[in-house]
Amino acid sequence: MVSRRTMLTTGVGIAAGLTTGGCAADANANAKWAEAGSGDDGKPKPSPTFAAKVTVTPAAETKDVSPAEAVVISVEGGIIQTVTLTGGAKTVEGTVDTEQRTWRSSGPLEYGKTYTVKVLAVDTAGLSAEQQSTFTTVKPSATTTVTFQANALVAMKNGGTYGVGQPVCVHFSKAIKDRTTAEQAMTVTAEPSVEGRWRWINSQTAHWRPARYWTAGTKITVKIDILGVNLGNKVYGAANASIRFSIGQSRIAIADCNTHRMKCYVNGKMVRDIPVSLGKGGTTKTSDGRTVHFWTNNGPHVVLKKDASVRMTSSSYGVEDPSNPNYYDELVKLCCRISYSGEFVHLADWNTSAHGRTNTSHGCINVGPANAQWFYDTFQIGDVVEVKNSPKALAIDNGLGDWMVSWEKW
Repeated sequence: MVSRRTMLTTGVGIAAGLTTGGCAADANANAKWAEAGSGDDGKPKPSPTFAAKVTVTPAAETKDVSPAEAVVISVEGGIIQTVTLTGGAKTVEGTVDTEQRTWRSSGPLEYGKTYTVKVLAVDTAGLSAEQQSTFTTVKPSATTTVTFQANALVAMKNGGTYGVGQPVCVHFSKAIKDRTTAEQAMTVTAEPSVEGRWRWINSQTAHWRPARYWTAGTKITVKIDILGVNLGNKVYGAANASIRFSIGQSRIAIADCNTHRMKCYVNGKMVRDIPVSLGKGGTTKTSDGRTVHFWTNNGPHVVLKKDASVRMTSSSYGVEDPSNPNYYDELVKLCCRISYSGEFVHLADWNTSAHGRTNTSHGCINVGPANAQWFYDTFQIGDVVEVKNSPKALAIDNGLGDWMVSWEKW
């Protein structure tokens, strides 16, 4: 017998998305109804009525649909034959279950688009019908992407290994007004499990850290599910993102301004006691009237970046006159940066007579040749350098000053 198709245009909404290859209906399903025509009594038979119920989510004419929302089509009393979801020239794929009764989109939608959904279904009598509807996704005023950072100077590598002082750093490309909603969309999972909290360093950057330094060997997964989320002022997340990284050995150096020594601990054991020279202290005025100090900032620093050599010049912070006794312009080797303001642990082979005796640097931690090479080879991004007995405290936004904040205030 011959199956007939009925065109139905209904208000039942169809999910956003685009196309799927539908599945063909079972051929045996066609054999259970008689074609309309004349009966034995000569009277016309009534036309058969499509008996299956098709439900599409989101419903027809729905507006401001989230592009993260899945399009779901279900059929009662029949099966899905084909589904097509289109938005302009693009399609979104989907899959149908083994019983051909439910179809679900498998790809995200786009913002600010009108989608058309077409469903061809077959009821248990073999009658087929096509249903069509449209819906519209939300149109943001702007979208924001996210990047994972080791710090503001270095991107975090997926699968990378970092030190015990490394916080989770998430940077948004736009300022975030609704921070509570943003935090609800950001999850951090640690193995072994540990409690942690978010803190906003500025309008675009949030850090997550535990109460104390990470345990060596911890594995961390970060997921940012902001697609379709209004983060305030109609700024929506452009896409979801995730990253995994691990914590390596515990490496902590403690540099003391009073003793002029830097004791280095690996996994809790002191392995090196290094004579150093730290910031000499005092201040000077720059050409534009700013005051610059020469102490090494007090408190826990985190290694931000490593460079075999760095050109260091006092002009970078405003001391530009070569006649100024605080002026310098040098190419310095074996540099481990620990703050944005220009503090490094670095080789200072011109200053070995001061190491272990007095503080003479402009704020860096000066180290002799053999020890500088060892420190450069051993300490990695995220490892900790704590400075003690300096009168100037490290600011939270001067590098990764996160550990300057007590857990109660974080």
